[in-house]
Amino acid sequence: MEKLATRDGYGKALLELGKQNQNVVALDADLSDSTRSEYFAKQFPDRFFSMGIAEQDLIGAAAGLAFSGKIAYASTFAIFSERAYEFIRNIVSRNKLNVKIAGSHAGIFTGEDGKSAQAIEDIAIYRALPNMIVLQPCDSVEAEKMVFALADYKGPSYMRMHRNPVPVIHKADYKFEIGKGEVLKQGKDAVIFATGTLVHEALKAAEILEKEGIKVYVVNIHTIKPLDNNLVIELAKKTNCVVTAEDHNVIGGLGSAVAEVLSENFPCRMKRIGLQDKYAESGKPDELYKKYGLDAESIAEEVIRFVKKR
Repeated sequence: MEKLATRDGYGKALLELGKQNQNVVALDADLSDSTRSEYFAKQFPDRFFSMGIAEQDLIGAAAGLAFSGKIAYASTFAIFSERAYEFIRNIVSRNKLNVKIAGSHAGIFTGEDGKSAQAIEDIAIYRALPNMIVLQPCDSVEAEKMVFALADYKGPSYMRMHRNPVPVIHKADYKFEIGKGEVLKQGKDAVIFATGTLVHEALKAAEILEKEGIKVYVVNIHTIKPLDNNLVIELAKKTNCVVTAEDHNVIGGLGSAVAEVLSENFPCRMKRIGLQDKYAESGKPDELYKKYGLDAESIAEEVIRFVKKR
């Protein structure tokens, strides 16, 4: 199976979008080679703005371009985008400006760069902002579809991307819709709501669980805000056994979002898999996932314990 990073899908789609829509502009904070916005920059240098290592300038300039009617895509590392939080809050979010923030190298999947570069709180930060939608593709094709969907969406957004390649599970004709979860696998004993790289781990965990006689739904939650509340409630009612999986702190991320919905609509048994309110360390992504319980085997073990308790 082909493997590509979601940042590659972002760069490819941004280039194609630029060819189709002259109103699209792109900005970066001295990381265009890493975020892949360089694809756009090489083709459309007059519509690309390199702001240097100055994230507040990145957001301020993007906001100004959006205010003048442009569709502004602003990219940097997820962790560095947080430097401009106050600008994002008071200029972009508060005024509902059409700025598309793209944060690459998110989560401990970033690997050897270590805890200073591993954003594990970005979903929580952006999810708390009114008017802001939060998305995370699970493969490069979904990242491409997301870029195009955001061009049609009027308002601020945060798109979370990853450094390392993951299997491409979607076909070119995949229909992406903001706010609608995607059921990748049917089940009956439990449901795993996963996002980003953990979608792949959840699918592998489902295969392990089947050998143990446990069948689980696997749902790709590519839109964390607005969450697909109806799907969450529907599958919770069917299983009464909900698991969330994410490469993010369990506080404030997908697990928190799902728990909020269920606590008010259908309180049920729930387990959150993610970083247990701790920073990780430097290491290879697969080794880090195993150590911190984010790999398929660890997820399967948690689900087995959870289901048996029922």
